[in-house]
Amino acid sequence: MSSATVTLFVVGKRGREVLDRILPGFTGWLMSDGWQAYRHFPRRLRCWAHLTRKAQGLIDSYDREAQAFGHQVQNAFDILIGAIHAARDGPPVDLPTLHAALLVELHAACVRLLGHRHAKTRALAVELWNDWDAIFRVLDNPQWPITNKDAERALRHWVIARRIMMGTRCEAGSRTFTLLSSVIETCRKRGHVPWPYLAVVIAERRAGREAAPLPAPVPGL
Repeated sequence: MSSATVTLFVVGKRGREVLDRILPGFTGWLMSDGWQAYRHFPRRLRCWAHLTRKAQGLIDSYDREAQAFGHQVQNAFDILIGAIHAARDGPPVDLPTLHAALLVELHAACVRLLGHRHAKTRALAVELWNDWDAIFRVLDNPQWPITNKDAERALRHWVIARRIMMGTRCEAGSRTFTLLSSVIETCRKRGHVPWPYLAVVIAERRAGREAAPLPAPVPGL
């Protein structure tokens, strides 16, 4: 999970129970992938990068109908991404109305392919159809993000680190790894070098005292 001033890493099963423990009573806007447990959040956006990667997978397949659908999805997102970036830099524009025909055509294709014999074609059609409102909600406000790249960027090198060290051996090891990475990334996000803070925490805990709170964000970041 990543916000403007906090990054939290969690290792564990991806289930609704875990999500409710991490985000109890969350009422803000959530950028998510297609994990079904997110769908009970009413204020939710979908990462388009996940969807365009799946479209590219269909384009690269050997099934002609899959290729055609992949191209349709990719072309639609390319047009909409261009329109969103243009709207961010220009006067207000009603993107859902402006691109209504494209959206109607894409939705009809999804409905038509809900029972398609090609598994990944069917899966992408079902995903788009099931999560349509969250996927295209960004058209109502082009200033919203269209990907969760910040969270993925924060996660990437920690995933690599876990692979290099062959993972953690127990629950305590996983908890230590995720807490340490969360503290380091949160300090960086708040404009602080993490190592002096960690040195203070270690010294305080060794002396039997409470750990110092995380440093506040640097003003102006």
